[in-house]
Amino acid sequence: MVIVQKFGGTSVGDLDRIQNVANRVSKTLKEGHQVVVVVSAMSGETNKLIAYAEHYTATPERSELDMLLSSGERVTAALLSIALNAMGHPSISMSGRRAGIVTDSVHTKARIESIDPSIMHAELAKGNVVVVAGFQGVSEAGQVTTLGRGGSDLSAVALAGALEADLCEIYTDVDGIYTTDPRIEPKARKMDQISYDEMLELASLGAKVLQNRSVELAKKLNVNLVTRSSFSDAEGTLITKEENIMEQPLVSGIALDKNQARVSLGGVIDRPGIASDLFTRLADNSVNIDMIIQTLGHDGKTNLDFTVPKTELIDAQTIVEQFVAEGEISEASYDENICKVSIVGVGMKSHTGVAAKAFQTMARENINIMMISTSEIKVSMVIDEKYAELAVRSLHSAYELDK
Repeated sequence: MVIVQKFGGTSVGDLDRIQNVANRVSKTLKEGHQVVVVVSAMSGETNKLIAYAEHYTATPERSELDMLLSSGERVTAALLSIALNAMGHPSISMSGRRAGIVTDSVHTKARIESIDPSIMHAELAKGNVVVVAGFQGVSEAGQVTTLGRGGSDLSAVALAGALEADLCEIYTDVDGIYTTDPRIEPKARKMDQISYDEMLELASLGAKVLQNRSVELAKKLNVNLVTRSSFSDAEGTLITKEENIMEQPLVSGIALDKNQARVSLGGVIDRPGIASDLFTRLADNSVNIDMIIQTLGHDGKTNLDFTVPKTELIDAQTIVEQFVAEGEISEASYDENICKVSIVGVGMKSHTGVAAKAFQTMARENINIMMISTSEIKVSMVIDEKYAELAVRSLHSAYELDK
């Protein structure tokens, strides 16, 4: 089997942890597998490099920043390769460029366009471990680029796809995907497996184990993804195609997102194109809209509520107030004391009453639901933030996720 293993910043945080990674790779090799390892920079290294750049200017050239930041992963890759060679495992480290990762030319947030795995295949055929610096590639013009947040996970999934690897293991400081945040509900249970679509919903709804881009790419390339801990031998969680999962649970997990704010607009002029004008202007200013509810008003006016990330509320407010000043909206209010709690599960597709149970649970706990959004495999509810943990625990119990 060809296995791609990715180790994040905490997993390679110092020399002892890099040795621990080498020991894990050694164990996989002794099981008879070929291994490609993708590594992040040592924890804190990227922030340190950014601080160096900002010593000179708050706005360093993005192309120079990429050149600087990509060095962190190369250091880790070389150190791990040295450690493996010292253990008697022939190993070679590679930059993203040498590994054949070609990206577009958008510096600091490039997208992978193609991968030529021929050099990696040749090294694996020689019996070498290939250690690749994650988070980076090279543009068609030959400039070093970086892939932005979650870039090393993305590198690992893309390489697994290009190599047609049997498995891509993402090693982090947690041992898998849980039915909800164990810090909120101690009875949360680690899942053995979950579908790509469920993982995408959980990731977009606040679960922080994996980035959306990585799961999307794994689904597109049909890469079996396992997330597991660098610090224990516990089995992780397999993220795979829905049809590979034998028992489809009704609800797989409960997600909580506290980075939400609600914008309530009253007396919106009910004319064709008003929503288009408002949301286009918000999009042009990089404000992400999540849930939208429109209710019929009277006298040719309507009411409109929507949610945005708290971090983007000021930008949203600035744009909304322009519409108020222009007389298109009578009044606007803003609420940061909300959160979004969601239930996710592919089993919802074929079962009735799943949403009803969620609403009954909220009613039983006397929690008012302000907004509701649904999809084929998700029900999201906006509630008062002070009830966040109570809602998560109650829903977790209602769907018997601790069983």
